[in-house]
Amino acid sequence: MLETVSKGFKAARNRLRGFQELNEDNIDDAVKEIRVSLLEADVEFNVVKAFLGRVKDKAVGELVQTRAKNKTGQVTVTPGDHFIKICLEELKELMGPVDTAINYSSSGITKIMMVGLQGSGKTTTVGKLARLLEKEGKRPMLVAADVYRPAAIQQLKVLGEKLQIPVYDEGAGNPVEICKNALAKAKAIGRNVVIFDTAGRLAIDEPLMVELDNIKRTTAPENILTSAA
Repeated sequence: MLETVSKGFKAARNRLRGFQELNEDNIDDAVKEIRVSLLEADVEFNVVKAFLGRVKDKAVGELVQTRAKNKTGQVTVTPGDHFIKICLEELKELMGPVDTAINYSSSGITKIMMVGLQGSGKTTTVGKLARLLEKEGKRPMLVAADVYRPAAIQQLKVLGEKLQIPVYDEGAGNPVEICKNALAKAKAIGRNVVIFDTAGRLAIDEPLMVELDNIKRTTAPENILTSAA
């Protein structure tokens, strides 16, 4: 994930090479590079949109001082360097304090929706999380909601068998309905935490983003966690 974001920032700085001033025209190309890299790193779309909006507001119209002092003397500062500095400052502001605690439902079943890029280790993370929750006295159930990759379903079932944790699996079908049905099953067998292992997406996959949004809207998960390589 960090490598993907880093490449985007480098590409954005290269886009601004040769300019002496940051303006709306030359910033747009740099912003596109960062937008793609953040989305490919699985940052939520609305977060990316708000972040880049603040960056653009701060950067447009900035005159860049081309020389600055550091401990060893004067160095050349380019508009690209200045733009990346604005981005990093906004990233620090955006990230802020991180709360890693699981939010548990005050009554009923706690839902955890696991999302991420394809190949990011999402299903393996689901298994590790389930084992941790069980050690803490919870009764988790795993849900195979990735109907597009039979191998992912099989992997989850193998993990469930190894951990002796039930896995809800309908095979093919509508992932939204599968997740909804899984909640009824969890209630019937006395499980108090459900982890939805959703389909991993490739870069910007609009239909799958809509599917994930529908799962979120239908199941109202207390937690949405991301696994990223």
